[in-house]
Amino acid sequence: MGVHSFYRPRCIQTLLVANRGEIALRVIRAARELGMRTVAVYSDADRDALAVRLADAAVHIGPAHATRSYLNAEALLAAARESGADAIHPGYGFLAENADFSQAVTDAGLVFVGPDASTIRSMGDKAAARACAKAAGVPTVPGSEGVVGSLDEALSHAAQIGYPLMIKASAGGGGRGIRVAADEAQLREAIPMAQAEARAAFGDGGVYLERYLPRARHIEVQVLGDGERAVHLFERECSLQRRRQKVFEEAPSPALSPALRQALCESALRLTESVGYRGAGTLEYLYDETRGEFYFIEMNTRIQVEHPITEAITGIDLVREMLRIADGEPLRFKQADIAMRGAAIECRLNAEDPARNFAPGPGTVSHVRWPAGPGVRIDSMVYAGSVVPPYYDSLLAKLIVWDEDRDAALARMARALDETEFEGVPSTLALHRALVADPGVLAGDYHTNYLESWMQQREGTQ
Repeated sequence: MGVHSFYRPRCIQTLLVANRGEIALRVIRAARELGMRTVAVYSDADRDALAVRLADAAVHIGPAHATRSYLNAEALLAAARESGADAIHPGYGFLAENADFSQAVTDAGLVFVGPDASTIRSMGDKAAARACAKAAGVPTVPGSEGVVGSLDEALSHAAQIGYPLMIKASAGGGGRGIRVAADEAQLREAIPMAQAEARAAFGDGGVYLERYLPRARHIEVQVLGDGERAVHLFERECSLQRRRQKVFEEAPSPALSPALRQALCESALRLTESVGYRGAGTLEYLYDETRGEFYFIEMNTRIQVEHPITEAITGIDLVREMLRIADGEPLRFKQADIAMRGAAIECRLNAEDPARNFAPGPGTVSHVRWPAGPGVRIDSMVYAGSVVPPYYDSLLAKLIVWDEDRDAALARMARALDETEFEGVPSTLALHRALVADPGVLAGDYHTNYLESWMQQREGTQ
């Protein structure tokens, strides 16, 4: 495919996208709009993927299993050399927050689209990020000052923090390496389990402790920085979760007053600028609605799955801005230039069967019908005849809607979900149709444990 944009970047002529699925497509489209040649990578399982079809070039990087393909830094760097790439965009997941990979890309003379390795180490490591937040005067959940080195040390911290406690992996994300302990006996059992899970998922068994807030809301702030200056793009509500995996997100949060929103976003901006952040990032918080207090918990040093709802309410293309910053451009706008308009919602549609405890359902998509109309966006790699492999995340699509206010956006989402059809693989479509009709969701009255309790109640009445 040829390049049609009038924009020609100064440094990045060819971009390799070190990822797969819908995020690979998302990055390819943004890069092509900026006049960049695009290179997809693919494993044996993704030979016929839509990203492979739409990129200007594609390079095979190995077998289906991610450890031998999308997590293989040497294979990705070899693909960049083979294709003549100037830069690598890591997307999300896989190696997106791997400081060693970021450094290896830089050492190879390429541009890493994201923060540098030292920033990823300081902010991608949750325990280190907490220390940075405290130094910047940003409130954090009471917890250990860093990684706990032993069970005895954990017990000592627990006596000061109080129960219930959350044990969290210092590296990685996605809900892995997390356990909750209601008392000392559970803490003794949970520490080694969390360490083992973190070691298996991220190659790092370090864990730290936080006070557990069972009815907290999960709210995050989107930021962009050029290393000298940063801006925020308001917040997203991500409290509807299952097994600490986000299911449904909206922007703005229905829980925040204008004053609280300003305080939250200003704290995120303060922390972002204190570390000289470069690229797109997200600062995640827990909001204790009973106390009216928010606490920083971690920073994701990459683009987020749910970034489209921020794009919808601000009109700013986050992926294009990431690429511009990586290409050496300063931020193109000031904080006063960024306004929030309307409301947006994202539903994550996964190839999972809710009736079978959300068991993944790989297979071939025999039929798909996407919704359309004003304010409706689909981010997906799925088409009729495409294969959903068993080796990766089960995300099929992100359905995003925007409207002038929250009530209208919920109604638009209900309409869009009704128009959507999948055949050939199971999906969570019916779950989302039920969620947008739920009184608690309609009222914006929910928290991080709401969805799992809601599902248990539904199962009990069926």
